[in-house]
Amino acid sequence: MTDMSDRLSALEVKDAARSCLMRYMDLCDVPGSLEHPEQIGSLFTGDATWEGIGSEYTDKFGIAHGREDIVALVSRYLPPAEHFVRNTHLLGSERIRAERDSAHGRWIMQQLSLYTDGTAELLCARLEIDFEITRSADITARIRRFRTQRMFAAPLPIDAMSHLH
Repeated sequence: MTDMSDRLSALEVKDAARSCLMRYMDLCDVPGSLEHPEQIGSLFTGDATWEGIGSEYTDKFGIAHGREDIVALVSRYLPPAEHFVRNTHLLGSERIRAERDSAHGRWIMQQLSLYTDGTAELLCARLEIDFEITRSADITARIRRFRTQRMFAAPLPIDAMSHLH
């Protein structure tokens, strides 16, 4: 490859990784576009892992191995499960390293949640994600390893959100 095609390929790999993660976050928003849990599963490789790390998340989430276990873990928090009334994700501080057949990304995720028990929370977590890249007509990415570590959490006043119940 030429230098220009290498640079273009790296940009395409980064875009594929970013698009995969943005789709995952969109599916995890409540209300959101999730129609069937397998929509989440399709974003992961068959042998993927999803892991909570750090003192707050190791016990809460543990580690899920494989697409089926990951879908089961995430589904515990999404409709029809009664966990969130509203939930949205924002990502920042992005860093993506692209290789030919893989990518590694790191983000800070901000999550704003209104729970069915009437409480609300602002949460920040570090995400570290490894992607498998597939090259065919288009470059696509699937998550091979997802790690999340809680960095910050604070309750939000719910009186301003009463109209969202």
